[in-house]
Amino acid sequence: MTTTAPTPVTLRRITALALPALVVLAAEPVYVLVDTAVVGHLGRVPLAALAIGGGVMSAAAFLGNVLAYGGTGRAARHFGAGDRGAAVAEGVQATWLALAGGVLLAAFVQIFAGPITRALAGNGPDSAVIAAESETWLRVAILGAPFILIALSGQGWMRGIQETRKPMYIVMGANLLSAALVPLLVYPLGLGLVGSAIANVAAQAVSGVFFIRALLAEKVPLGPDFGRLRRQLSTSRDLIVRGVAFQVCFLSAATVAARFGAASLAAHQIGLQLWMFCAFALDAVAIAAQALIGADLGASDAERARATARKVGWMGVVSGGALALVIGVGVFFLPGLFTSDQAVHEQAYVLWPWFVAMMPAAGLVFALDGVFIGAGDITFLRNQIVLAATGFLPLIWLAYLLDLGLAGVWAGLTLFIAIRLVTLLLRLRGGRWAVTGTAA
Repeated sequence: MTTTAPTPVTLRRITALALPALVVLAAEPVYVLVDTAVVGHLGRVPLAALAIGGGVMSAAAFLGNVLAYGGTGRAARHFGAGDRGAAVAEGVQATWLALAGGVLLAAFVQIFAGPITRALAGNGPDSAVIAAESETWLRVAILGAPFILIALSGQGWMRGIQETRKPMYIVMGANLLSAALVPLLVYPLGLGLVGSAIANVAAQAVSGVFFIRALLAEKVPLGPDFGRLRRQLSTSRDLIVRGVAFQVCFLSAATVAARFGAASLAAHQIGLQLWMFCAFALDAVAIAAQALIGADLGASDAERARATARKVGWMGVVSGGALALVIGVGVFFLPGLFTSDQAVHEQAYVLWPWFVAMMPAAGLVFALDGVFIGAGDITFLRNQIVLAATGFLPLIWLAYLLDLGLAGVWAGLTLFIAIRLVTLLLRLRGGRWAVTGTAA
Protein backbone atom coordinates (compact mmCIF):
# COMPACT_ATOMS: atom_id res chain seq x y z
CA MET A 1 0.00 0.00 0.00
CA THR A 2 1.47 3.37 -1.01
CA THR A 3 0.75 7.03 -0.48
CA THR A 4 1.91 10.27 -2.01
CA ALA A 5 4.95 12.17 -0.79
CA PRO A 6 4.48 14.22 2.39
CA THR A 7 3.14 17.76 2.21
CA PRO A 8 5.97 20.34 1.97
CA VAL A 9 6.98 21.49 5.43
CA THR A 10 5.78 24.94 6.41
CA LEU A 11 5.14 26.56 9.76
CA ARG A 12 1.44 25.99 9.11
CA ARG A 13 2.12 22.28 8.59
CA ILE A 14 4.15 22.06 11.79
CA THR A 15 1.37 23.82 13.69
CA ALA A 16 -1.28 21.54 12.16
CA LEU A 17 0.54 18.54 13.64
CA ALA A 18 1.54 20.19 16.92
CA LEU A 19 -1.84 21.57 18.02
CA PRO A 20 -3.74 18.23 18.07
CA ALA A 21 -0.72 16.70 19.82
CA LEU A 22 -0.93 19.47 22.43
CA VAL A 23 -4.60 18.65 23.07
CA VAL A 24 -3.70 14.97 23.56
CA LEU A 25 -0.84 15.84 25.91
CA ALA A 26 -3.07 18.15 27.97
CA ALA A 27 -6.02 15.73 28.19
CA GLU A 28 -4.46 13.32 30.68
CA PRO A 29 -3.24 15.93 33.23
CA VAL A 30 -6.64 17.64 33.12
CA TYR A 31 -8.41 14.32 33.76
CA VAL A 32 -6.01 13.55 36.64
CA LEU A 33 -7.00 16.86 38.22
CA VAL A 34 -10.68 15.90 37.93
CA ASP A 35 -10.05 12.46 39.42
CA THR A 36 -8.01 13.98 42.24
CA ALA A 37 -10.71 16.55 43.01
CA VAL A 38 -13.45 13.89 43.15
CA VAL A 39 -11.44 11.49 45.32
CA GLY A 40 -10.22 14.35 47.50
CA HIS A 41 -13.75 14.84 48.83
CA LEU A 42 -13.64 11.30 50.23
CA GLY A 43 -10.94 12.41 52.67
CA ARG A 44 -7.19 12.55 53.03
CA VAL A 45 -6.69 8.78 53.33
CA PRO A 46 -8.31 7.93 49.95
CA LEU A 47 -6.46 10.86 48.40
CA ALA A 48 -3.15 9.61 49.77
CA ALA A 49 -3.99 6.10 48.54
CA LEU A 50 -4.70 7.50 45.07
CA ALA A 51 -1.36 9.30 45.07
CA ILE A 52 0.50 6.06 45.81
CA GLY A 53 -1.45 4.01 43.29
CA GLY A 54 -1.16 6.72 40.65
CA GLY A 55 2.59 6.78 41.13
CA VAL A 56 2.80 3.07 40.38
CA MET A 57 0.53 3.46 37.34
CA SER A 58 2.88 6.10 35.95
CA ALA A 59 5.19 3.21 35.03
CA ALA A 60 2.62 2.13 32.44
CA ALA A 61 2.50 5.64 30.98
CA PHE A 62 6.30 5.75 30.86
CA LEU A 63 6.52 2.45 28.95
CA GLY A 64 3.74 3.56 26.62
CA ASN A 65 5.52 6.81 25.80
CA VAL A 66 8.68 4.86 25.02
CA LEU A 67 6.71 2.79 22.48
CA ALA A 68 5.04 5.92 21.08
CA TYR A 69 8.27 7.87 20.58
CA GLY A 70 10.10 4.90 19.11
CA GLY A 71 7.21 4.07 16.79
CA THR A 72 6.71 7.58 15.41
CA GLY A 73 10.12 7.90 13.78
CA ARG A 74 10.12 4.39 12.31
CA ALA A 75 6.60 4.75 10.86
CA ALA A 76 7.39 8.24 9.56
CA ARG A 77 10.36 7.00 7.52
CA HIS A 78 8.22 4.48 5.67
CA PHE A 79 5.48 7.07 5.21
CA GLY A 80 8.00 9.51 3.75
CA ALA A 81 9.19 6.79 1.37
CA GLY A 82 5.61 6.46 0.10
CA ASP A 83 4.89 3.12 1.78
CA ARG A 84 1.98 3.59 4.15
CA GLY A 85 1.59 -0.17 4.58
CA ALA A 86 5.11 -0.53 5.97
CA ALA A 87 4.51 2.48 8.22
CA VAL A 88 1.40 0.88 9.67
CA ALA A 89 3.27 -2.43 9.99
CA GLU A 90 5.51 -0.67 12.52
CA GLY A 91 2.31 0.13 14.42
CA VAL A 92 1.25 -3.52 14.34
CA GLN A 93 4.52 -4.63 15.93
CA ALA A 94 4.41 -1.79 18.47
CA THR A 95 0.92 -2.96 19.42
CA TRP A 96 2.19 -6.49 20.01
CA LEU A 97 4.92 -5.08 22.25
CA ALA A 98 2.34 -2.95 24.05
CA LEU A 99 0.06 -5.92 24.66
CA ALA A 100 2.90 -8.10 25.94
CA GLY A 101 4.34 -5.33 28.11
CA GLY A 102 0.93 -4.40 29.51
CA VAL A 103 0.05 -7.98 30.43
CA LEU A 104 3.44 -8.54 32.09
CA LEU A 105 3.16 -5.28 34.04
CA ALA A 106 -0.39 -6.12 35.15
CA ALA A 107 0.69 -9.59 36.27
CA PHE A 108 3.68 -8.20 38.17
CA VAL A 109 1.58 -5.63 40.01
CA GLN A 110 -1.15 -8.16 40.85
CA ILE A 111 1.52 -10.34 42.49
CA PHE A 112 3.36 -7.58 44.33
CA ALA A 113 0.66 -4.93 44.90
CA GLY A 114 0.67 -5.47 48.66
CA PRO A 115 4.42 -5.13 49.28
CA ILE A 116 4.67 -2.21 46.84
CA THR A 117 1.90 -0.14 48.43
CA ARG A 118 3.07 -0.93 51.99
CA ALA A 119 6.61 0.16 51.13
CA LEU A 120 5.43 3.42 49.54
CA ALA A 121 2.97 4.21 52.35
CA GLY A 122 5.76 4.30 54.94
CA ASN A 123 5.30 3.99 58.71
CA GLY A 124 3.04 6.93 59.58
CA PRO A 125 -0.07 6.76 61.79
CA ASP A 126 -2.40 6.18 58.80
CA SER A 127 0.05 4.15 56.73
CA ALA A 128 -1.66 0.78 57.16
CA VAL A 129 -5.09 1.96 56.02
CA ILE A 130 -3.57 4.04 53.21
CA ALA A 131 -1.63 1.02 51.97
CA ALA A 132 -4.72 -1.20 52.12
CA GLU A 133 -6.89 1.24 50.16
CA SER A 134 -4.11 1.89 47.68
CA GLU A 135 -3.64 -1.84 47.11
CA THR A 136 -7.35 -2.29 46.38
CA TRP A 137 -7.36 0.64 43.95
CA LEU A 138 -4.16 -0.54 42.26
CA ARG A 139 -5.35 -4.12 41.70
CA VAL A 140 -8.29 -2.76 39.72
CA ALA A 141 -6.50 0.09 37.96
CA ILE A 142 -3.60 -2.04 36.72
CA LEU A 143 -6.04 -4.06 34.60
CA GLY A 144 -5.99 -1.07 32.26
CA ALA A 145 -2.22 -1.30 31.68
CA PRO A 146 -2.44 -3.23 28.36
CA PHE A 147 -4.95 -0.68 27.04
CA ILE A 148 -2.77 2.26 28.16
CA LEU A 149 0.22 0.87 26.28
CA ILE A 150 -1.84 0.00 23.19
CA ALA A 151 -3.31 3.52 23.10
CA LEU A 152 0.08 5.20 23.45
CA SER A 153 1.71 2.97 20.84
CA GLY A 154 -1.29 3.76 18.61
CA GLN A 155 -0.63 7.46 18.99
CA GLY A 156 2.97 6.80 17.96
CA TRP A 157 2.36 5.08 14.62
CA MET A 158 -0.53 7.42 13.75
CA ARG A 159 1.71 10.44 14.31
CA GLY A 160 4.21 8.71 12.02
CA ILE A 161 1.69 8.78 9.16
CA GLN A 162 0.90 12.40 10.12
CA GLU A 163 -2.60 11.56 11.40
CA THR A 164 -2.96 13.55 14.61
CA ARG A 165 -6.65 14.44 14.58
CA LYS A 166 -8.02 10.93 15.04
CA PRO A 167 -5.88 10.24 18.13
CA MET A 168 -7.02 13.59 19.51
CA TYR A 169 -10.69 12.60 19.17
CA ILE A 170 -10.09 9.16 20.68
CA VAL A 171 -8.13 10.46 23.68
CA MET A 172 -10.53 13.34 24.33
CA GLY A 173 -13.53 11.01 24.13
CA ALA A 174 -11.98 8.48 26.50
CA ASN A 175 -11.02 11.15 29.04
CA LEU A 176 -14.48 12.73 28.90
CA LEU A 177 -16.00 9.29 29.52
CA SER A 178 -13.74 8.75 32.51
CA ALA A 179 -14.43 12.24 33.89
CA ALA A 180 -18.16 11.51 33.69
CA LEU A 181 -17.89 8.06 35.25
CA VAL A 182 -15.69 8.99 38.22
CA PRO A 183 -18.19 11.10 40.19
CA LEU A 184 -21.02 8.72 39.27
CA LEU A 185 -19.21 5.59 40.47
CA VAL A 186 -17.56 7.19 43.50
CA TYR A 187 -20.64 8.86 44.99
CA PRO A 188 -24.16 7.88 43.79
CA LEU A 189 -23.20 4.24 43.26
CA GLY A 190 -21.19 4.25 46.49
CA LEU A 191 -18.07 2.52 45.18
CA GLY A 192 -15.74 5.06 46.74
CA LEU A 193 -12.09 4.92 45.75
CA VAL A 194 -12.58 1.71 43.73
CA GLY A 195 -15.03 3.64 41.54
CA SER A 196 -12.15 5.84 40.44
CA ALA A 197 -10.15 2.79 39.36
CA ILE A 198 -13.11 1.28 37.48
CA ALA A 199 -13.68 4.57 35.62
CA ASN A 200 -10.01 4.65 34.63
CA VAL A 201 -10.02 1.10 33.30
CA ALA A 202 -13.28 1.61 31.39
CA ALA A 203 -11.95 4.69 29.60
CA GLN A 204 -8.59 3.06 28.91
CA ALA A 205 -10.31 0.01 27.44
CA VAL A 206 -12.44 2.19 25.15
CA SER A 207 -9.36 4.09 24.03
CA GLY A 208 -7.36 0.92 23.39
CA VAL A 209 -10.19 -0.66 21.40
CA PHE A 210 -10.51 2.40 19.16
CA PHE A 211 -6.78 2.39 18.42
CA ILE A 212 -6.95 -1.32 17.57
CA ARG A 213 -9.93 -0.57 15.34
CA ALA A 214 -7.86 2.11 13.55
CA LEU A 215 -5.12 -0.48 13.00
CA LEU A 216 -7.57 -3.05 11.62
CA ALA A 217 -8.98 -0.45 9.21
CA GLU A 218 -5.57 -0.23 7.52
CA LYS A 219 -5.94 -3.86 6.33
CA VAL A 220 -2.29 -4.83 6.82
CA PRO A 221 -0.94 -8.21 8.06
CA LEU A 222 -1.39 -8.46 11.82
CA GLY A 223 1.02 -11.26 12.75
CA PRO A 224 4.23 -10.72 14.72
CA ASP A 225 7.33 -9.80 12.68
CA PHE A 226 10.27 -10.77 14.87
CA GLY A 227 12.78 -8.73 12.88
CA ARG A 228 10.78 -5.54 13.40
CA LEU A 229 10.13 -6.47 17.02
CA ARG A 230 13.88 -6.81 17.70
CA ARG A 231 14.60 -3.41 16.13
CA GLN A 232 11.81 -1.76 18.11
CA LEU A 233 13.07 -3.36 21.33
CA SER A 234 16.54 -1.95 20.66
CA THR A 235 15.11 1.54 20.25
CA SER A 236 12.94 1.13 23.35
CA ARG A 237 15.95 0.06 25.43
CA ASP A 238 17.83 3.29 24.66
CA LEU A 239 14.75 5.40 25.33
CA ILE A 240 14.24 3.67 28.69
CA VAL A 241 17.85 4.40 29.70
CA ARG A 242 17.32 8.02 28.65
CA GLY A 243 14.10 8.25 30.67
CA VAL A 244 15.69 6.75 33.78
CA ALA A 245 18.54 9.29 33.58
CA PHE A 246 15.96 12.09 33.45
CA GLN A 247 14.17 10.75 36.51
CA VAL A 248 17.42 10.42 38.49
CA CYS A 249 18.24 14.07 37.79
CA PHE A 250 14.84 15.42 38.80
CA LEU A 251 14.59 13.19 41.87
CA SER A 252 18.04 14.39 42.95
CA ALA A 253 16.96 18.00 42.56
CA ALA A 254 13.90 17.35 44.74
CA THR A 255 16.02 15.51 47.32
CA VAL A 256 18.44 18.42 47.60
CA ALA A 257 15.56 20.96 47.74
CA ALA A 258 14.06 18.98 50.64
CA ARG A 259 17.25 19.43 52.63
CA PHE A 260 16.76 23.21 52.60
CA GLY A 261 13.46 22.94 54.47
CA ALA A 262 9.73 22.50 53.92
CA ALA A 263 9.24 25.94 52.36
CA SER A 264 12.03 25.31 49.85
CA LEU A 265 10.63 21.90 48.92
CA ALA A 266 7.10 23.29 48.54
CA ALA A 267 8.37 26.11 46.31
CA HIS A 268 10.42 23.63 44.29
CA GLN A 269 7.29 21.50 43.81
CA ILE A 270 5.36 24.51 42.52
CA GLY A 271 8.15 25.42 40.13
CA LEU A 272 8.60 21.84 38.97
CA GLN A 273 4.90 21.27 38.27
CA LEU A 274 4.75 24.50 36.26
CA TRP A 275 7.91 23.43 34.43
CA MET A 276 6.26 20.09 33.62
CA PHE A 277 3.21 21.92 32.29
CA CYS A 278 5.48 23.96 30.02
CA ALA A 279 7.22 20.74 28.98
CA PHE A 280 3.90 19.31 27.81
CA ALA A 281 3.33 22.38 25.65
CA LEU A 282 6.83 22.25 24.19
CA ASP A 283 6.56 18.51 23.61
CA ALA A 284 3.83 19.17 21.03
CA VAL A 285 6.44 20.82 18.79
CA ALA A 286 8.77 17.87 19.37
CA ILE A 287 6.05 15.42 18.32
CA ALA A 288 5.50 17.34 15.07
CA ALA A 289 9.26 17.23 14.52
CA GLN A 290 9.37 13.46 14.97
CA ALA A 291 6.77 12.90 12.24
CA LEU A 292 8.16 15.44 9.79
CA ILE A 293 11.86 14.61 10.12
CA GLY A 294 11.19 10.88 9.82
CA ALA A 295 9.15 11.50 6.66
CA ASP A 296 11.83 13.73 5.12
CA LEU A 297 14.56 11.18 5.73
CA GLY A 298 12.35 8.32 4.56
CA ALA A 299 11.87 10.27 1.33
CA SER A 300 15.71 10.39 1.05
CA ASP A 301 15.67 14.18 1.26
CA ALA A 302 18.34 15.07 3.81
CA GLU A 303 18.37 18.72 2.78
CA ARG A 304 14.66 19.10 3.48
CA ALA A 305 15.16 17.33 6.82
CA ARG A 306 17.79 19.92 7.77
CA ALA A 307 15.48 22.74 6.68
CA THR A 308 12.65 21.21 8.72
CA ALA A 309 14.98 20.93 11.73
CA ARG A 310 15.80 24.64 11.47
CA LYS A 311 12.11 25.62 11.24
CA VAL A 312 11.16 23.37 14.14
CA GLY A 313 14.07 24.71 16.17
CA TRP A 314 12.97 28.33 15.69
CA MET A 315 9.41 27.35 16.54
CA GLY A 316 10.72 25.80 19.75
CA VAL A 317 12.62 28.98 20.64
CA VAL A 318 9.57 31.18 20.00
CA SER A 319 7.31 28.83 21.98
CA GLY A 320 9.79 28.75 24.87
CA GLY A 321 10.10 32.53 24.74
CA ALA A 322 6.33 32.95 24.88
CA LEU A 323 6.15 30.65 27.89
CA ALA A 324 9.01 32.59 29.53
CA LEU A 325 6.98 35.78 29.14
CA VAL A 326 3.88 34.19 30.68
CA ILE A 327 5.87 32.65 33.55
CA GLY A 328 7.71 35.91 34.11
CA VAL A 329 4.47 37.85 34.50
CA GLY A 330 3.04 34.94 36.51
CA VAL A 331 5.48 35.54 39.36
CA PHE A 332 2.95 38.06 40.69
CA PHE A 333 0.08 35.56 41.01
CA LEU A 334 1.04 31.95 40.21
CA PRO A 335 2.63 31.04 43.58
CA GLY A 336 -0.50 32.37 45.30
CA LEU A 337 -2.69 29.93 43.34
CA PHE A 338 -0.90 27.04 45.05
CA THR A 339 -0.47 28.30 48.60
CA SER A 340 -0.95 31.33 50.83
CA ASP A 341 2.23 30.54 52.81
CA GLN A 342 4.51 33.59 52.53
CA ALA A 343 7.63 31.56 53.28
CA VAL A 344 6.89 29.40 50.24
CA HIS A 345 6.28 32.52 48.14
CA GLU A 346 9.68 33.91 49.14
CA GLN A 347 11.41 30.71 48.10
CA ALA A 348 9.48 30.68 44.83
CA TYR A 349 10.83 34.17 44.07
CA VAL A 350 14.34 32.73 44.48
CA LEU A 351 13.90 30.07 41.78
CA TRP A 352 11.73 32.15 39.43
CA PRO A 353 14.50 34.02 37.52
CA TRP A 354 16.18 30.70 36.68
CA PHE A 355 12.85 29.21 35.63
CA VAL A 356 12.14 32.09 33.25
CA ALA A 357 15.69 32.24 31.89
CA MET A 358 15.82 28.56 30.89
CA MET A 359 12.53 28.47 28.95
CA PRO A 360 13.69 29.71 25.49
CA ALA A 361 16.63 27.28 25.62
CA ALA A 362 14.30 24.51 26.84
CA GLY A 363 12.02 25.19 23.86
CA LEU A 364 14.92 24.62 21.46
CA VAL A 365 16.07 21.54 23.40
CA PHE A 366 12.64 19.92 23.23
CA ALA A 367 12.33 20.70 19.52
CA LEU A 368 15.74 19.19 18.75
CA ASP A 369 14.89 16.14 20.85
CA GLY A 370 11.99 15.64 18.45
CA VAL A 371 14.29 16.08 15.46
CA PHE A 372 16.69 13.38 16.61
CA ILE A 373 13.97 10.99 17.77
CA GLY A 374 12.37 11.36 14.34
CA ALA A 375 15.76 10.69 12.76
CA GLY A 376 16.18 7.55 14.85
CA ASP A 377 19.34 8.96 16.45
CA ILE A 378 18.35 7.38 19.76
CA THR A 379 21.81 6.15 20.79
CA PHE A 380 23.11 9.72 20.63
CA LEU A 381 20.19 10.97 22.73
CA ARG A 382 20.81 8.25 25.30
CA ASN A 383 24.51 9.09 25.56
CA GLN A 384 23.81 12.83 25.60
CA ILE A 385 21.46 12.57 28.59
CA VAL A 386 23.93 10.40 30.47
CA LEU A 387 26.63 13.02 29.79
CA ALA A 388 24.38 15.87 30.96
CA ALA A 389 23.45 13.90 34.10
CA THR A 390 27.12 13.23 34.81
CA GLY A 391 27.74 16.98 34.82
CA PHE A 392 24.54 17.86 36.65
CA LEU A 393 24.49 15.42 39.57
CA PRO A 394 27.80 16.43 41.25
CA LEU A 395 26.88 20.11 40.91
CA ILE A 396 23.44 19.70 42.45
CA TRP A 397 24.95 18.06 45.52
CA LEU A 398 27.64 20.72 45.61
CA ALA A 399 24.80 23.25 45.88
CA TYR A 400 23.72 21.41 49.02
CA LEU A 401 27.22 21.29 50.50
CA LEU A 402 27.72 25.02 49.85
CA ASP A 403 24.23 25.81 51.20
CA LEU A 404 23.20 27.62 48.02
CA GLY A 405 19.50 26.96 48.56
CA LEU A 406 16.93 26.83 45.76
CA ALA A 407 19.01 29.24 43.68
CA GLY A 408 21.70 26.55 43.54
CA VAL A 409 19.19 23.82 42.70
CA TRP A 410 17.61 25.76 39.84
CA ALA A 411 20.96 27.04 38.60
CA GLY A 412 21.87 23.35 38.34
CA LEU A 413 18.70 22.59 36.38
CA THR A 414 19.47 25.51 34.06
CA LEU A 415 22.97 24.13 33.55
CA PHE A 416 21.43 20.72 32.77
CA ILE A 417 19.39 22.36 29.97
CA ALA A 418 22.47 24.29 28.78
CA ILE A 419 24.62 21.13 28.54
CA ARG A 420 21.89 19.42 26.55
CA LEU A 421 21.49 22.44 24.28
CA VAL A 422 25.19 22.63 23.41
CA THR A 423 25.45 18.92 22.62
CA LEU A 424 22.25 18.98 20.55
CA LEU A 425 23.43 21.97 18.50
CA LEU A 426 26.80 20.35 17.87
CA ARG A 427 25.05 17.19 16.68
CA LEU A 428 22.71 19.22 14.46
CA ARG A 429 25.61 21.10 12.90
CA GLY A 430 27.57 17.92 12.26
CA GLY A 431 24.83 16.46 10.09
CA ARG A 432 25.58 12.80 10.84
CA TRP A 433 22.05 12.37 12.15
CA ALA A 434 20.46 12.92 8.72
CA VAL A 435 20.64 9.30 7.55
CA THR A 436 18.22 8.78 4.66
CA GLY A 437 16.16 5.72 3.78
CA THR A 438 13.62 3.63 5.64
CA ALA A 439 16.10 2.36 8.25
CA ALA A 440 17.78 4.71 10.70
